[in-house]
Amino acid sequence: MKTLEQIVALHRQEWAERSRAQQQLEIENNEAVAKLYGLEDEVPSYVPLERVSLTNNSAFRWPNKTPEERDVLFTESAIIDLVSYAVGCMLGRYSLDEPGLILGDQGATLQDYLVKVPNPSFMPDADNVLPIVDGDWFEDDIVARFRQFLRTAFGEEHFEENLRFVEECLGVKNLREYFVTRAGRSKFYDDHVKRYKKRPIYWLFSSPKGSFNALIYMHRYTPSTVSTVLNEYLREYIAKLQASLQHHDRLAAEEGTPREKAAALKEVERLRKVLLELGEYEHDVLYPLASQQVPIDLDDGVRVNYPKFYPALKKIQGLAAADE
Repeated sequence: MKTLEQIVALHRQEWAERSRAQQQLEIENNEAVAKLYGLEDEVPSYVPLERVSLTNNSAFRWPNKTPEERDVLFTESAIIDLVSYAVGCMLGRYSLDEPGLILGDQGATLQDYLVKVPNPSFMPDADNVLPIVDGDWFEDDIVARFRQFLRTAFGEEHFEENLRFVEECLGVKNLREYFVTRAGRSKFYDDHVKRYKKRPIYWLFSSPKGSFNALIYMHRYTPSTVSTVLNEYLREYIAKLQASLQHHDRLAAEEGTPREKAAALKEVERLRKVLLELGEYEHDVLYPLASQQVPIDLDDGVRVNYPKFYPALKKIQGLAAADE
């Protein structure tokens, strides 16, 4: 099996060939029209590659870049597309085993998915919640699921090489860095919001400073989804962090080198701040929202439905703009 880098290179080459073929067709079309009207000497027939408006024509997408820069940008874009597709497979929107949209109706369930894809090679998440936190705290965490996706889609043989390639293309030291929220921003969610023009189909529950995040697919949302995020993920995460706090408290109190004790105290301080943030998010935001059992209607669109969950969801600037 080819490596992911080789597959993307072939994909880039195919689109370059398609773009040149389309360019030639447009030139021939212009020549035919000019000849028909006797304008061969007056109207230029040549069409620059930069004007061939195919979505994956690098010259059209990045007209002011060099061919080398276009190759880099094409590769980065292809990997961002791959991650988006992978998350779609995790949430049941897509499948590695069947083409096209799988789950796209309001309140769609895993059972609906299994009717269409009875024996999936990659099973969607059971409860429609993908936790995104800074560490391996959950088995169905989005990073763990992406690693599983990479193995399933491209094989075990080149897994580590493929993973490094993904990280290099995304410009991150490790995969988690792309997904988690830092300084109020998540590269993954920024890319998703941009892709859907500020009308995201995956919704990000996020605490005020981004210490806890959970992604859901709006088409699989039910009035009990917020309770699932609260009880199965946020409270579970809080319990795990409290245990970690107690552990580091003991390390700071026990005998050890000054460096070890200082590191333990620093982690205690960090965990206390995170737990304060999550405690307030739980008490003031997520628990009251879960109690409301908020219904949605997909026909109302993202612009109406998404803000119903503020401030539990990541706020999107411009979402409420009257442009629909």
